[in-house]
Amino acid sequence: MIPKTIIEKQITSLSGTLAPVPQKMQIWAEKNIFIKWGVLSRGRFHCLDCTHSWKPDAKKASCQKYISCAHCNGKLKMQEYNQVHFKEIEYFAVLDVCGGFQVVRIICSHKNMKKNFLPTYFHKEVMQHWIDAKGEVRTLSLGTNVFSQAYDAWKYYTPLEIRPKSFEASPKYRINPYKVYPCSKTISVLKRNGFKGSFYGIAPQILFTALLKDSHAETLLKTGQTDFLAHYLTSHSQHIRENWQAVKTCIKNNYKVKDFTMWEDYIFLLRWFKKDLNNADMVCPENLEEMHDRLVERKRRIQRRQRIIELRAEIQQAQFAYEEQKKQFFGLEFNKENLSICVLESVHDFLEQGDMLRHCVFANEYYKKRNSLILSAKFENKPVETIEVALPSLEILQCRGDKNKNSPHHKQILKLLNKNLYQIKKRLKNKKEKRAET
Repeated sequence: MIPKTIIEKQITSLSGTLAPVPQKMQIWAEKNIFIKWGVLSRGRFHCLDCTHSWKPDAKKASCQKYISCAHCNGKLKMQEYNQVHFKEIEYFAVLDVCGGFQVVRIICSHKNMKKNFLPTYFHKEVMQHWIDAKGEVRTLSLGTNVFSQAYDAWKYYTPLEIRPKSFEASPKYRINPYKVYPCSKTISVLKRNGFKGSFYGIAPQILFTALLKDSHAETLLKTGQTDFLAHYLTSHSQHIRENWQAVKTCIKNNYKVKDFTMWEDYIFLLRWFKKDLNNADMVCPENLEEMHDRLVERKRRIQRRQRIIELRAEIQQAQFAYEEQKKQFFGLEFNKENLSICVLESVHDFLEQGDMLRHCVFANEYYKKRNSLILSAKFENKPVETIEVALPSLEILQCRGDKNKNSPHHKQILKLLNKNLYQIKKRLKNKKEKRAET
């Protein structure tokens, strides 16, 4: 893209004044960002870092994921497959300051390996993120192969070119380098806003942009809520702005969230029930999962009552059709000790069965299926599984318990049902005979 605006021309001009990444940084990257690899070939271990090879001491050694090289003392990760050439690609970043901008330089490094040969390396600067004191960022990058399935298939022969503002939405922009070169330069505003050299698993360009333009990120960093910060800046489904009052309550009480997805769902439930998000007892529960499930169940009951009122007329109308189709099976029940299987005789039974076992027997309107018979298996008069039997083939299509999983009584239920399928067949036969008479 040809630079058109004043800022684009300024950044392009300043980029040309940056010195190439020096050799000492490349040597640092070669030692710090790559894994040491080993491979088993023709009954011998080969270290792909120092060319040392040796025979394994035991057969068990060949099954290990990691082994140690006695020559270079490296902990080697074993390659899954033996081949001629091996390659590893990693990114590292160099932080610089130029013309008042914070510059994040992203370097793509290749490590090429072959048995009995020392590895060779290739380093190429593929992106530069230029961030001003207000947190506005513009990026220069190499071109990429648009026909490749990889989003970072760089064309290394192309120059760094200015990218449009919309580039921030690209996955290439969010590339997170494996490590950042330790001797780095940062603008003073970042230090004022809480940056002390740690990135907490966040890409530098994303962290810097947030610290300079987002007070929420600055507050989280300064209060030590780095888990919240990492979730806020790396998750695409987070709702930290709308949950900010709850976040502040966590900060005040030094509460650490272990499962952010569940916690955000839990806060959504608190807002739905119009609870006070300043209340630490509500926002910072000791047992998050238990409190979450309790509110889910409470909301389910409320919605169920509302839904029943809405569906009352529909259920009544569906009941007439269901009775007409399946009334010849009503009263059918099989028993053995504490286990019983009976036909669902009303559409309301479908609703209760779906709620109790948390599956879709009511939501997907199984009561409308003409060629299926739905039965409920109960243990000590409590529903444990719902069964669908095909008519007239009598094939058992489904037998599912809570959340569509098998109950502890699954085998006994199937055994009892199979022994009594003849009773369903008998009632089918009686129905056909009555039709023939009429």
